[in-house]
Amino acid sequence: MTTASARHILVSSEQACNDLKTEIEGGADFAEMARQHSQCPSGQRGGELGEFGPGMMVKEFDQVVFSAELGQVHGPVQTQFGYHLIEITQRG
Repeated sequence: MTTASARHILVSSEQACNDLKTEIEGGADFAEMARQHSQCPSGQRGGELGEFGPGMMVKEFDQVVFSAELGQVHGPVQTQFGYHLIEITQRG
């Protein structure tokens, strides 16, 4: 079975998500941005979600994690929870 590991930052607006993505692409540390801004409890762990399989996350999240390029910051990805920046750290 395919599994993936990822980290994310969850915020309430697309604009906030885009602003954080710009900061990260400009050199800001993803984990630090997650600790400061993420509305998900995982933010305290730098956005780390651990390892999970297909179907364990909401559909929009799964589509990115199991198809997009590793090591890149993807998003904004809108789900029922808000807007995510997602970095896929491992897939196997």
